Amino acid sequence: MSKITFLGAGSTVFAKNVLGDCMLTPALQGFEIALFDIDAERLADSERMLNNLKATSGSTCSIRAYADRKEALRGAKFVVNAIQVGGYDPCTITDFEVPKKYGLRQTIADTVGIGGIFRNLRTIPVMLDFARDIQEVCPDAWFLNYTNPMAVLTNVMNTYGGVRTVGLCHSVQVCVNDLFKAIDMDTTGVKSKIAGINHMAWLLEASKDGVDLYPEIKRRAAAKQQEKHPDMVRFELMLKFGYYITESSEHNAEYHPYFIKRQYPELIEKFNIPLDEYPRRCVNQISRWKEMRESLVNDTKLTHERSHEYASYIFEAMETNRPFKIGGNVMNTGLITNLPREACVEVPCLVDANGVTPTYVGDLPPQCAALNRTNINTQLLTIEAAVTGKKEHIYHAAMLDPHTSAELSMDDIVSLCDDLIEAHGDWLPAYR
Repeated sequence: MSKITFLGAGSTVFAKNVLGDCMLTPALQGFEIALFDIDAERLADSERMLNNLKATSGSTCSIRAYADRKEALRGAKFVVNAIQVGGYDPCTITDFEVPKKYGLRQTIADTVGIGGIFRNLRTIPVMLDFARDIQEVCPDAWFLNYTNPMAVLTNVMNTYGGVRTVGLCHSVQVCVNDLFKAIDMDTTGVKSKIAGINHMAWLLEASKDGVDLYPEIKRRAAAKQQEKHPDMVRFELMLKFGYYITESSEHNAEYHPYFIKRQYPELIEKFNIPLDEYPRRCVNQISRWKEMRESLVNDTKLTHERSHEYASYIFEAMETNRPFKIGGNVMNTGLITNLPREACVEVPCLVDANGVTPTYVGDLPPQCAALNRTNINTQLLTIEAAVTGKKEHIYHAAMLDPHTSAELSMDDIVSLCDDLIEAHGDWLPAYR
């Protein structure tokens, strides 16, 4: 029996989408779906929910929850990762509240920035534990990483974990539709090309019947900037740097040094930036889960329709050898020629029985590559800190971060890092 293992299966809603999709996929019938989570209650919730789906869908997949991670992984053909180390309380709270004492405000704090750095530092050791288990009990498995910080964790699993890993993010999937909806343009017949790094990939081309749509996109975007709307940061970046970026404005507000600035507080209002957005989402999600748990977990008539999540389509393509195109996060083996080879990049990939085959992109527009490199710098230094255990590289990563370095002095950055290391306590390994 072939096996799909889901790590972080207590993410019940996400597990419903990804694994519900698998249960509806003909090529995946008969697979074992193995669930693992360190939260036994949430694990049991997901197991019950999936068994309800199994009954209503008629799927021949088997559902099994495991208390032992290595046994959950043993013999797996595919592994899906959706963990969050430290959760909202205490770690996300720490990532936001300690920097506030230095006047450093954030929106999401899960990719780069000071919050992204520390989310990486507490997650990388866990990911490398996964990699050691995978090497032992399912060395040929494909590892699908959905966990942020996407670029760093995917890089670590490939480079230091020795695991065949592709990182998957929704931002590429929804980029064109979201942009065209915002400016009231029709996506029918539109051809597009997207490449860059995760959360900062670029809509390099948008055309229809051979006509470049960017002039009209920018005209409408400039007009829309005259009123408040949710995507003002991305529109501003496009109008200044020439290309639309894949991830949301609340994310990109903290990836650059231009938008969240104490000396220019009016920018927050001007660009409609939702400070502390992620903690609010966490609180709302926790509240909603309490309300929806009963209907989702215990509904014996629960149904599911196949979603847009990539995972089941990737598995299907590998099983059937019917090609499927994705936007994937992979190592930069010369794919984007003006970004570092040691970086993880987000590019179009072809999936079939051979696995995930990335496509060659070449040079990005120089200004786009330059912006990508400002974030790659912090990503690579964060990895250096994690694999060497040297505290100085945490400082380097933070001092090179665009938003942090725009707001704080070097001495304050070092002090902030020390405070965060102390506040995280046992959630971080020891740094020398």
